[in-house]
Amino acid sequence: TTHYLFIVVVAVNSTLLTINAGDYIFYTDWMWTSFVVFSVSQSTMLAVGAIYYMLFTGVPGTATYYATIMTIYTWVAKGAWFALGYPYDFIVVPIWIPSAMLLDLSYWATRRNKHAAIIIGGTLVGLSFPLFNMVNLLLVRDPLETAFKYPRPTLPAYMTPIEPQVGKFYNSPVVLGSGASAVLTVPMAALGAKLNTW
Repeated sequence: TTHYLFIVVVAVNSTLLTINAGDYIFYTDWMWTSFVVFSVSQSTMLAVGAIYYMLFTGVPGTATYYATIMTIYTWVAKGAWFALGYPYDFIVVPIWIPSAMLLDLSYWATRRNKHAAIIIGGTLVGLSFPLFNMVNLLLVRDPLETAFKYPRPTLPAYMTPIEPQVGKFYNSPVVLGSGASAVLTVPMAALGAKLNTW
């Protein structure tokens, strides 16, 4: 009983971790700018959580069930924000289910080989997840307008989206100086080490 209770707790908490992984990834004001962070964190969390859950049950299809739970949770959150007066596109629900189906397929096709599920299934999740979600993002109606018109009240001031200032950052002497020093640090350190050996 304790073992099953542990699995339930892990499944619920890993689902919540997956939903919250990344940097405010469900919201349109960060989704486009943090797509790499979103892809890495979500595909990793999906693969780890789904494989753990699937290998415990030993039943192909469990990963898809796991992804379905996360999808339902997120649609509930989307509905909550919508009820608060935010637009329908304010939260973008990630596409977990197709990648989880590939994970289940790899587990089933390799005759329930757990190592194949981890290696092949994890690779399929990592490759397919960004593709599915890029298509999903392309369907969002004008995410920048949504971001600027409906900023989230939970954001601190320094994370509030601002209009991009093209060129100002790169032309800053502070930025140029720090970049140049970072580039020169490695060869200078190597030269110093070489001089010490002499």
